[in-house]
Amino acid sequence: MSADTPRRIALLRHAKADWPDVSDHDRPLAERGRKDAPAVGLKLAETGIVFDLALCSTAARTRETWKLAVQELPHRPKTHYEERLYDASLGELIALLNETSDEVSDLLLIGHNPGMHALADALSGRAEADTLARMTRTGFPTAALAVVSFTGSWKSVEHGVGTLLDYWTPKGH
Repeated sequence: MSADTPRRIALLRHAKADWPDVSDHDRPLAERGRKDAPAVGLKLAETGIVFDLALCSTAARTRETWKLAVQELPHRPKTHYEERLYDASLGELIALLNETSDEVSDLLLIGHNPGMHALADALSGRAEADTLARMTRTGFPTAALAVVSFTGSWKSVEHGVGTLLDYWTPKGH
């Protein structure tokens, strides 16, 4: 694939988690999260994007979100569980994107806030319709999904490089 290949990044925040007496990393999904995760999977399927790779945080709530969401996809992408996605800063997330192979056209990240929202906002130099206004207004609640497109190599991913194509939340779409 050429470095000027159109690429898409879907950024998914884990679904609503519970607060049992366990470490933050081990928190499972709450009942609402177990309902929202398949719904976001359906939304991912509706985008028509066939993801080449899914990078998922190792936290229990992200793994559980992905396990429920992926069942709704017509094509199951290769999945890599990435420790660096847990509690990642914006800079760490961009560095992770920069390491992605240019063989990957469409990438899905399943992670946490504030990183997922910060990354969606930082990459979106442009936006389709009212997507950026809706994302700004609602923030990036649990099970929120943003899809950003850009052209170029993953090594060239930086602030403002992309277009926010879609933004979805289980409550407000």
